[in-house]
Amino acid sequence: APRPDDVFQERLYCVRWRLPSLAALLWAEQRARTAGRLGDDAGTPARDRRRAVVDLAGRPDDDAGVTPARDRQRAAVDHIADRLDDGADGTRALRGAPLSPVPDWVDLDCAITALVEGLEADDQREVAKLRARDWLAEDHEVEEARREFETKKGADGPKSELTTAARRFKETRDAADHRNDRVEALAGSLPDALYLPVGDADLEREARALALLRERFPKWQALGYVPSRAITPGDETARLMRERGWTHWHHLFTPRQLLVHGALSRIATTSSYETASVAACLLGIGRIADWDCRLTRWDSGPGKELVNQVFYNQALNTLDSFGGKGITAMTKAWIVRAPLYMINGFGHAVPEDARSRAHVPCADLWVTDPPYADAINYHELSDFFLAWYEKHLPRLFAEWQGDSRRALAVRGADAGFRRSMVECYRNLAAHMPDDGLQVVMFTHQDASVWADLALILWAAGLRVTAAWTIATETESALKEGNYVQGTVLMVLRRQSGGETAFLDEVVPEVEAEVERQLDAMLALDDRDDPNFSDADYQLAAYAAALRVLTQYGSIEDIDVAHELSRERRRDEPNPIEKIIGDAVRTASNFLVPADLPPHLWRGLAPEEKLYVKGLDVERHGDFRSGVYQEFARGFGVRDYRDLLHTGKANHTRLKTASEFGRRDLGDSAFGRSLVRHALYAVWRAAESGEVAGSLTWLRAELPGYWPQREALAAVLRYLAALDADHWREDAAAARLVAGAVENDHV
Repeated sequence: APRPDDVFQERLYCVRWRLPSLAALLWAEQRARTAGRLGDDAGTPARDRRRAVVDLAGRPDDDAGVTPARDRQRAAVDHIADRLDDGADGTRALRGAPLSPVPDWVDLDCAITALVEGLEADDQREVAKLRARDWLAEDHEVEEARREFETKKGADGPKSELTTAARRFKETRDAADHRNDRVEALAGSLPDALYLPVGDADLEREARALALLRERFPKWQALGYVPSRAITPGDETARLMRERGWTHWHHLFTPRQLLVHGALSRIATTSSYETASVAACLLGIGRIADWDCRLTRWDSGPGKELVNQVFYNQALNTLDSFGGKGITAMTKAWIVRAPLYMINGFGHAVPEDARSRAHVPCADLWVTDPPYADAINYHELSDFFLAWYEKHLPRLFAEWQGDSRRALAVRGADAGFRRSMVECYRNLAAHMPDDGLQVVMFTHQDASVWADLALILWAAGLRVTAAWTIATETESALKEGNYVQGTVLMVLRRQSGGETAFLDEVVPEVEAEVERQLDAMLALDDRDDPNFSDADYQLAAYAAALRVLTQYGSIEDIDVAHELSRERRRDEPNPIEKIIGDAVRTASNFLVPADLPPHLWRGLAPEEKLYVKGLDVERHGDFRSGVYQEFARGFGVRDYRDLLHTGKANHTRLKTASEFGRRDLGDSAFGRSLVRHALYAVWRAAESGEVAGSLTWLRAELPGYWPQREALAAVLRYLAALDADHWREDAAAARLVAGAVENDHV
């Protein structure tokens, strides 16, 4: 196996040091002084405690894998911050915010001195004065004054004594509040983190980490604490060798990362924990590898600055620069707080080929998430984690293997893929009782893939009896690009009859079923806070089509076995694909944008529907380009690029009236449409500030202006209701033009 020296050493750029709270340290100093742990001179810590801090200094414990503090003192400050212990006694709150307690071993003078260096000279002198005061005695005086005031107020004594007690209480309380405000302000003027360049101490630490790893590397690889497996070339993994020259999985980690992860793996797998606990620790190792690797991104965006995981998408993305985490920053990745649920019945996990008749047990319920025609190379990506697990899994679970068994993976999108899928589902159907069921999760948005799925389920002797769309992806910074927010859950049961149908009979049934499904979803939806997006409705249309198709034993015009086994040309459609495409168009026509008359919507051309529906989606804050791709497919529009102002993922939006201007007017189906004429009239009004020219132009240039006047006014009112910033001026102009059209007469 390659030695650790073969791991390429990237250049160190900077280290982000997380700083402790000055307020927490100052309060800890006050408590320590009162307890007599620092003696009379608060600025002279014990020598052995100072040495302990200095010895621990220089180990970056926060995000970023590179560059230490400028000197040992600042390194100590960072280490102190990351070693704050919730078990220390006493906390102090400033403006209601609790301060992190500081453990007893911290050299408070060293830490405070290092932080105060970052303040202005006047602020440094103020800190010195604040440190010279006895805060706890002052707080005790406030409490005594309060009790005295309460006593005087409840007694029938001279008013002068009550006035004196009230004044003393106010003065002591105001002095303590002012002190707390100043401490909070001084602490708030310091940064939360410090970025420092690489120094000799950093290079020494990296060399030390490599030396420690070199001592342990052969043994740790043999025992499985660090990966030893070579990277198997594939569609996704070949890039690691091609772009970086990495040939083994341990090349994806720095020596420091291998040292830390290997140490955690050694402790977890050699402990006396029960099997379930060791398995949980191994999952923690996998999560840490996902968040601390040469493929983890350093996100330097304002307000967040963090290290993001490797699998923010389902790919192995090589990077020019990357961020690493220190031990304490891995806490969230290591600790998995999984909720406990009681399960009625018996469950058994067996890593077996779904086509194997000998080893697949019988079950009442099967839940599957099938591959999506090579959309994601799971069989390759799983090696990233298995490289850390391979020697431990067989010891924990006798029936399991430590490899991905990629040779058994069902992959591809050809006839072989379809036959393998049929074998899997036919086998699962054979291993469930007559009243058993299967739940299939499917998320693909390509009609051809759904058509293949229909043939696969059909050939396996299964029928779709129910389907529902659920939200499986939430909005987050990690969801960049086009992604599907909903997943269709389909309930499958065995086909019970051999009824035969003809295609011309099936098409109207599919249309009716799609409308029934969408009616059910719309009845549950909240207009102000929608549960389903338009993409979810279209997914539901796919599932509704499958529910109709798979209820028949056969369709006279389709030879299922032949369609599954034959190789189709790239542009040759599946015979089911047209039916599913019609279902999507039914869904698209069914989903009328809000505030638009249904009869007008039905009369619009496909390009007009795409544009108007796109504006409706923008009003709900959805700017994914995949949404427009689905609409284009549903409405049958081949090219819609001229309608877009930008096609960037997650920022896709349509052109406004002013952005169209006079371009593309009359040159295409959309250019000759009612909606395009309305947009041009709005632009003229926004440009000139008056509507007379727009009205004259519409009368002369829009064919059938008078018969279409009502529809034109409805489109203009729809545009006038748009409230996005980039539509503000055009929406105001649309309001004026709509009024002129509505009041126009011969």
